[in-house]
Amino acid sequence: MSDLFSVADEEPSVDPHAPSESGRQSADRPRSPLAVRMRPRTLDEVVGQQHLLQPGSPLRLLAAGGSGSGPAGPSSVILWGPPGTGKTTLAHVIARGPGRRFVELSAITAGVKDVRRVMDEALTARDLHRITTVLFLDEIHRFNKAQQDALLPGVENRWVVLVAATTENPSFSVVSPLLSRSLLLTLKPLTNADIEALLLRAVKDERGLAGRVRLSDEALEHLVRLAAGDARRGLTALEAAAGVAWGEADDVDGTGGGAVAVELQHAERALDVAALRYDRAGDQHYDVASAFIKSLRGSDVDAALHYLARMLEAGEDPRFIARRIVISAAEDVGMADPTALQTAVAAAQAVQLIGMPEGRIVLAEAVVHIATAPKSNAAYNGINAAIADVRAGRGQGIPAHLRDAHYPGAAQLGHGKGYVYAHDEPHGIARQQYPPDDLVGRNYYEPTANGTEREIGPRLERLRKIVRGT
Repeated sequence: MSDLFSVADEEPSVDPHAPSESGRQSADRPRSPLAVRMRPRTLDEVVGQQHLLQPGSPLRLLAAGGSGSGPAGPSSVILWGPPGTGKTTLAHVIARGPGRRFVELSAITAGVKDVRRVMDEALTARDLHRITTVLFLDEIHRFNKAQQDALLPGVENRWVVLVAATTENPSFSVVSPLLSRSLLLTLKPLTNADIEALLLRAVKDERGLAGRVRLSDEALEHLVRLAAGDARRGLTALEAAAGVAWGEADDVDGTGGGAVAVELQHAERALDVAALRYDRAGDQHYDVASAFIKSLRGSDVDAALHYLARMLEAGEDPRFIARRIVISAAEDVGMADPTALQTAVAAAQAVQLIGMPEGRIVLAEAVVHIATAPKSNAAYNGINAAIADVRAGRGQGIPAHLRDAHYPGAAQLGHGKGYVYAHDEPHGIARQQYPPDDLVGRNYYEPTANGTEREIGPRLERLRKIVRGT
């Protein structure tokens, strides 16, 4: 990467406008990445997360040197959100408050000994120098229980202001004592408008590209789309695209008039695959699967195909997807289209038989069938209601005429006495009691007017009248 696009956080050590023989800018030492150089220094420079940055909000109080939630509230925060949404940035801004020192640990490499050392140093800094230590702990979900417990004394006694970052749901990955002593703040993915504003700022800002490139509208749109709400990814892509454009430039003098044009082709060459946020064992796994099922249930075939593609591209196990499709066919389509379950089961078997990538075609066919089929959860509701009655103790005993009469002595007990063989009756339907006495007349299955159930409903009504003698 050309040093032209890696201006240092402070003043450059060489003239940034002095071209080298190759037409690029050179420097005595490598510069920081664009994403690092453009990191906001105040909360007012932060792009996005405005729901956390209102006047008087805990983050603003923390950044100003307050406790973040009043004298009795927690002074530590846990920032939960996707990558590139500003967790590290907010930690650095908080550390810039008056009387602060900043310490950063990574849960990937740090251990209990490192945590205790930071706590001891923080206590000394507070008592001897009246300096508050801001401890930024990245990837806290990777800390085990013992490591997280080591943080408790410092957090509870306010030896440190803990700013912990995680991309996983803290309710499952952070121990309860630490959660109760911290303020949980949820960061949202940046919008396209946020990313666009950030990229345009980086193009003009002296810490960034300082106006030495011009972004075409098509290139800007492409970079915004590929950033997928991730500021770091967007800035990295911009820096790469600028490097490609600079490498192709023939004559650039480094002035405003000689700014290099970054076109769509440069952006495409720099980064041509959108980032997929998906973890097969975390929130994204369950969230995408949930959206997939609800799209099938809601008959939105296009959304269902999108989530199917998203799971497949992220490497989700196709057998897991096939199982969810089978469940949806039974639960959401049911008897409104009994063939949907046949399609789903066939798709599940076919995926195991042929594997991927051809299996995607089979899964897509099943998705289209289920999403476009008439819907009924009558069978699903029926079994749930029946199970609820069983668990409540209803349905005591079995009518004697339905009991097994094949073993010796059964006749003396009255088993089978009075049983009417259905095939001996007209239409193969016998009038007799089938449920236990306390469930006579109880209806579990109530067909809808959707699809095949439109025909089942009237037939079921006639059957019940004959069987029950009404």
